[in-house]
Amino acid sequence: MSEKRHAGLGIHGLQAHAPAHAVRRAPAMRRAKIVGIAILVLLAAGALRTVVGKQSQARSLDASTAAHARNFVTTVQPKPSGSTQPLELPGTLQGYVESPIYARASGYVARWYKNIGSRVEKGELLAEIETPEIDQQLSQAVAAREQTVASLGLARSSSERWESLRTRDAVSQQELDERRSTYAQAQANLAAADANVHRLRELESFKRVVAPFSGLVIRRNVDVGDLIDAGNGGIGRSLFTVAQTDPLRLYVNVPQAYAYMIKAGQDVTVTLDEVPGQKFRGTVARTAGAIDTATRTMQTEIALSNRDGKLLPGAYARVVLPGGVSQSLVVPINTLLFRAEGPRVAVVDAGGRVRLQPVTIGRDLGTAIEIASGITANDNLVLNPPDALTDGTVVTLAPQGVRSTAAATGKS
Repeated sequence: MSEKRHAGLGIHGLQAHAPAHAVRRAPAMRRAKIVGIAILVLLAAGALRTVVGKQSQARSLDASTAAHARNFVTTVQPKPSGSTQPLELPGTLQGYVESPIYARASGYVARWYKNIGSRVEKGELLAEIETPEIDQQLSQAVAAREQTVASLGLARSSSERWESLRTRDAVSQQELDERRSTYAQAQANLAAADANVHRLRELESFKRVVAPFSGLVIRRNVDVGDLIDAGNGGIGRSLFTVAQTDPLRLYVNVPQAYAYMIKAGQDVTVTLDEVPGQKFRGTVARTAGAIDTATRTMQTEIALSNRDGKLLPGAYARVVLPGGVSQSLVVPINTLLFRAEGPRVAVVDAGGRVRLQPVTIGRDLGTAIEIASGITANDNLVLNPPDALTDGTVVTLAPQGVRSTAAATGKS
């Protein structure tokens, strides 16, 4: 092929193929531009989303931090007590008169007539004691009195004779005075002998042990043949114990905080665990009228009837005493803070600031407690105050629904 042919072919080949390559590159460039633009748009959208997300997270964190920084508290207002609160105290039933019976004469128990549970009347014989020593002493005292009576007769006659002789100046005044003195001494000796005989006869009468009052024999400590020592000292022991079981008396020790409420004549209720569901009526007979400095209580005596004999002396009982109307305010027990300075409550003022207010505690009512002084009925008290709460702390009140529920349940 000639050079001209080749040149013609080459020129023709370039001119023939140039438009086809240009056509193929143009769509590729457009697609590349579209892809690039799409990528740029996606990158821009991702960057925008990241910026917006970070800003949202920052705002949420700030809000959460602010929310956590606020102290949410639940408050409650004190309520006036306004009602009487009965006072229950333990006590022991006793006979209205309860006395141990001791022997006044030493000897041996000859016989006894009344056992435990026996009803006795005043003056009724309980036991007899053999007293040989006292019997012998009485016989000796009677004989000594007879000797004294004989000596008195002689002294009287001598004195009268010397009085007659003195009128005739047959004896001296000194001798007459001696006879008068002898007569006076004999009279005194007779009086002493009479007193000794009377004493021994009275002592001998104590061989008969009798009931000092009507009642029930609740204890017998002797048997036939027992050696009895007179009196209740040394090794002496009581022979019997007699109790008057109707009415009964009961002593309770009322704490100082309630002593002012108890007055003579008040009606009380007595219950026993052994008699469930049954109440016995009693009356405050008297009070000591003073506080025992050792126990800070006031002794109170209660009298109650026992005609049917259902109540037994010595039984453990519970006494419900009437309480007075208290002027104190009542708050839930979980409003108190116990600090080294004493009990406190956290009061929230109108500006949301906390003030730790000292209070005086009254009666403990279980889930609530009386406050005698330190707060008013309009104060808002924090329920379940944290130990870290201090004066001046700014707090936020919980929503009203939460406060109502917490106040009703006693929880925050």
